[in-house]
Amino acid sequence: MTLVVDTVTKRFGEIVALDGVSFSAEPGRIFGLLGANGAGKTTSMRIVLDILRADSGTVTWQGRANTEVPRKTWGYLPEERGLYMQMTVMEVLRFFAALYGVPAREATADVEDWLERFRIPDYRDRKVQELSKGNQQKIQFIAAILHDPDVLIMDEPFSGLDPVNVQLLKEAFLEMRGRGKALIFSTHQMETVEELCESIVIIDRGRVVVAGHVRDVKRAMGRQVVRLAADGVDGTDGLAWVEQIPGVSLTRRGEDYLELHVRTGTDPASLLRAALERGERVTRFEITDPSLEEVFIEHVGRPAEVAEERHLAPGQARDDGREWTS
Repeated sequence: MTLVVDTVTKRFGEIVALDGVSFSAEPGRIFGLLGANGAGKTTSMRIVLDILRADSGTVTWQGRANTEVPRKTWGYLPEERGLYMQMTVMEVLRFFAALYGVPAREATADVEDWLERFRIPDYRDRKVQELSKGNQQKIQFIAAILHDPDVLIMDEPFSGLDPVNVQLLKEAFLEMRGRGKALIFSTHQMETVEELCESIVIIDRGRVVVAGHVRDVKRAMGRQVVRLAADGVDGTDGLAWVEQIPGVSLTRRGEDYLELHVRTGTDPASLLRAALERGERVTRFEITDPSLEEVFIEHVGRPAEVAEERHLAPGQARDDGREWTS
């Protein structure tokens, strides 16, 4: 029971949007599909959903081609708003549920339950256009899951949400995972990926550059991160000697700590021993793996939020293959 994308290629004219992309997502797991805008994430999602057809390669769910499985297998939360603004919240959600054959009474009960969880029970009879962007996003999420799909695919699901609503949506993700659903989502928020995802794929310019379990991807960087602080009169300046240790490099100087990269083969604990031998009063010593943001920059060459659509040159492919024009 696995979703498998196998060597999928997609061209839009002379532009290669996807070039042999492969990854897999399992039920009961949350999978992160990462990449800057224009990398091929949305195109990948639309091919999985059979909105677009690949030029070559296959997509299967439980061993069957995605073109042959029932439509209700999929739940889709697009980045763009896909709601009918003049309808009330209850009307629009019952409409989407009816498209998948969900009876009105069952849909109404489920909608009321989700509105209560999302802390907007009083909005059931309001027109969608009266809701904030964040609340519209929550309504769109509910629309994507009312038919109880096996696979939930979400394009930037946290867009427009404040921290409280981000947390509510995360809790919904975890519930869906607990119910054995396969969840795939894209985002530029790497800390959210680290918190929720077991596995990831990073796509850059239509090609997979990293794929695997989050822990394995981070450890494959070949270094560890140490955060060190000491209670000295010179603050972090008094720890300058740490940079002289072979295999250690300074990556960030915080207000009261140093962040250091320690290459494989160098024992991170040697930094602590050296500090204690020098009489430093160590107040913080933390060993961890590189962040996903560091992994992303290492392989893509720029932070996740940098290459937004407005930075694409006229004529360059967007994520859905269409050209952007100024």
